[in-house]
Amino acid sequence: MLRFDTPIHPGEILREEFLVPLRLKPYTLAKKLHVPRTRLERLASETTPVTPDTALRLAKFFGTTPQFWMNMQSSYDLAVEGEAKKAELDAIEQMEAA
Repeated sequence: MLRFDTPIHPGEILREEFLVPLRLKPYTLAKKLHVPRTRLERLASETTPVTPDTALRLAKFFGTTPQFWMNMQSSYDLAVEGEAKKAELDAIEQMEAA
């Protein structure tokens, strides 16, 4: 189920928007992408990030772009890091315009 109150991991999108509707298992997709099954199992379970190699392979298979997958990963990483560093970032004063 997609959530709107927390960052969405690309693995959730892969699982909910691609694997489930197409009735694909991570193992089956891994075989089609010529990668270890653990890579797709971990991605679909949201325990590993999308790498450039995986993004290229997913894009080729699903007819998307590598940027689609990498942008999701980047957005997720920024949201998670931003939350983890919120107090530290709040302490930084923004430069005033001259």
